[in-house]
Amino acid sequence: MKTDVIGDVHGCFDEFYRLTEKLGYNWESGLPRHPEGRKLAFVGDLTDRGPHSLKMITVAASLHREKEAYYVPGNHCNKLYRYFLGNNVKILHGLETTIAELSALTEEERIGYRDSFIELYETSPLYQVLDEGRLIIAHAGIKENHIGKNNNRVKTFVLYGDITGEVNEDGTPVRRDWAMEYKGRPWIIYGHTPVMKPRKMNNTVNIDTGAVFGGELSAFRYPEMKIISVPSTMPLVKEKFRTFP
Repeated sequence: MKTDVIGDVHGCFDEFYRLTEKLGYNWESGLPRHPEGRKLAFVGDLTDRGPHSLKMITVAASLHREKEAYYVPGNHCNKLYRYFLGNNVKILHGLETTIAELSALTEEERIGYRDSFIELYETSPLYQVLDEGRLIIAHAGIKENHIGKNNNRVKTFVLYGDITGEVNEDGTPVRRDWAMEYKGRPWIIYGHTPVMKPRKMNNTVNIDTGAVFGGELSAFRYPEMKIISVPSTMPLVKEKFRTFP
């Protein structure tokens, strides 16, 4: 199987378009398709913060419906899903940009986006196990002993990472460096924590290179094990990126 795993897009549709073109996909049909039959995989957090969240919903939902792409939810996806269900969620940390896009539409159009996203979310696994278990795609990562499980503890880890229970100054949870301790054989491709350059650690690769914070949008090509990136057009916000020893 030949797959291109896309890092956290966060509504940066223009960067996504340029990245898929660089990867060899064409858009003649209105969706990115590869002449060699490669498939895209989304590591979650399609929406929020960036300017074109609704375009990303359309692309991901359409490809997934046609079984032309893999998708796993991120924490922002989970929050948007709960918002669409009518749950009481705080309109913070980027959700306000997606809601602003929705607010400019007619009620019928909003319902269309809501239904597409709910279908995408509800028909996708919490994490993807591909290539007979050799490749795992999970938004914030996953421990080896969690693979194959789907309980609340695993869900929290996959959506938010290895959180300590403490909170940073900006309200985000403090996360442990789980990848440093990973000893498993499956390759785990994840995002969630913005880094300036893709971080390979043991058999894990963090491909969230902070497109929405002015970094890059990156893809991990499997089985070639190559990373392809395009620069972001968004303003650089250095304090949003995590550095590791």
